[in-house]
Amino acid sequence: MPRRVILVHGDSDGVASGALAYNFYKTREEPVIFFTHPVGLLGDLKEFTRNGDNIFIADIALNEVHAEEVLKLLEERGRYGEVVYIDHHPEPLNTRLNGMDRVNVYHNTCCSASELTYIFLHERGLDPEYSRVALYGAIGDYLDETQWVKRTLAEWDKRSIYLEAGILIQALEGTRRDYEFKRGIVEYLSRNSLPSSNPAIVERGLEQAKRDEELRVWVKENTHVYGAIGYVVNPPGSIGKAANYARVYGGTRVGIAIEERGDTYVMSLRGDNTIDLNRILRIMSRELPVMGGGHPFAAGARVKKEFFNEFLARLDETIKGFLQQ
Repeated sequence: MPRRVILVHGDSDGVASGALAYNFYKTREEPVIFFTHPVGLLGDLKEFTRNGDNIFIADIALNEVHAEEVLKLLEERGRYGEVVYIDHHPEPLNTRLNGMDRVNVYHNTCCSASELTYIFLHERGLDPEYSRVALYGAIGDYLDETQWVKRTLAEWDKRSIYLEAGILIQALEGTRRDYEFKRGIVEYLSRNSLPSSNPAIVERGLEQAKRDEELRVWVKENTHVYGAIGYVVNPPGSIGKAANYARVYGGTRVGIAIEERGDTYVMSLRGDNTIDLNRILRIMSRELPVMGGGHPFAAGARVKKEFFNEFLARLDETIKGFLQQ
């Protein structure tokens, strides 16, 4: 049986996309799940895939630094097996995905990766009952206002879907880098099983809800303000949520939550609807030793600690310039 390597993001959108792919491919291939991210995608492709594998990637943006190398490697893998790339993040600057010859690209910024994955696989025979798994991912990525989501929610009990999505989202937030547990969730969801019926998922979800409230209070008391930026360092919980609270409690355009990992700061950024964080970070990555990108109002970045003050000053300057355009 051929091998299908599935590489997805570890949040609810990526996990839901992975579950849909796992269900679709498991009867004809041996699916293997890996969790990755924009900065790690190139290394993970080199380490975990080989020529002859069939590859499925979903919810992983191409970062500005590695984009061309990733695409070149995917074209190489596509000579020997099927490669599917599904994503909803903006393309890298000066890079177009529709020019790929040996890679099946399904790219659209309209909606969540799980919505795109469901539509892609449903057209190829995925059971329509799995639409609710895609809904979990769309809700988790705050992309539950699309026409497909509204129409599909009407086919289910909306309250039940949001309950299941909430439990799943919170459990994944509490799981962090416990990838074996996340693989278990992917396989569990691939059977269209309810998150609320899994005691381990429910327990983690409820515990995370308590931690989120503690996080909110902590951020309120520890937010620093630098110009148009509110930021916190090493918050005791989700850096995505902490970044949003830092923006709110800092009264700023942008919030940043920073997590120290050795000599590197891993950052989550959240903005209001007046700026495009993805574009700002991608431009900055060509001028500073920083890797970053994502969505206009929610993005991520990595920078060495020694460059953080320069990064912060340049980001503040760029935000203010962006607002004057």
